[in-house]
Amino acid sequence: MTLTKIRTAAASSLAAAGLLFTLAACSTPAATQPTTSAPVSTATASSSAASGTCAGVKVIVDSGSLKQAVADTSVCVPVDAPTLASKVLDEAKVKTEGTAEYPKELVCRVNGVPAADLDIAHKGGTYREECSKMPAAFAYWALWVKPASGEWGYAQEGLATLKVGPGESLELLYTVDGAPATPAA
Repeated sequence: MTLTKIRTAAASSLAAAGLLFTLAACSTPAATQPTTSAPVSTATASSSAASGTCAGVKVIVDSGSLKQAVADTSVCVPVDAPTLASKVLDEAKVKTEGTAEYPKELVCRVNGVPAADLDIAHKGGTYREECSKMPAAFAYWALWVKPASGEWGYAQEGLATLKVGPGESLELLYTVDGAPATPAA
């Protein structure tokens, strides 16, 4: 096997591992998934989530080590029943962008973060997110869900199909080189 073939095989394996890692980052235990849907309440999101109390869905965006305040938020979105996570984020005024290849399946940017011209420092040097295919396996937005009385877990579905209900929390957490490993709240 030539050096070029070895490099191509290694790159393909790394890309596949990155895809699996990123998709796993968009998952929660199936037991926390509601089975019915209902529209988001017409009430607007409130900032009561910051104080820790929320009768609806607590939405948290944490840019992690990027420290990009423009992305960070913590709000309570009133809902009466399980609601699509994408609608809850819309109510919270959190704007997500997918990649060119996976526009609805993945989250590449949240409220414009990371910007295309931002150098993201990681163990291997620096990286710029282009949002063309898959985000890097070492720098990505992870989607977390916390049931009303439970622990944080990766979402099992993407924003377009995941449903969250009253008392649950939804967090988008930017992770670089595996840190932070889980939501702080």
